[in-house]
Amino acid sequence: MNIYIGNLNHQTTEKQLHDLFTTFGVIDASKIITKQHSGKSRGYGFIEMPDQKEAENAIDKLNGFDVDGYFIIVNQAKQNNLTKTSM
Repeated sequence: MNIYIGNLNHQTTEKQLHDLFTTFGVIDASKIITKQHSGKSRGYGFIEMPDQKEAENAIDKLNGFDVDGYFIIVNQAKQNNLTKTSM
């Protein structure tokens, strides 16, 4: 399942995001979306988890979770989010 993570602190790293989600299961990929020219975070990213139950548990537990002072938004990625970026 592809998971959308929004409202990320611009200082949050892919490693931090990856480490947070690995507590819930296996991760195939993690990506924080960055601005093309500056390389700075756009404040959102994606995690790909192969196991549906682990992904649903991560979404349930992490939606609204405080990461670096920001309450993150976590839900199943919608198709329109996926067409804007590629993991």
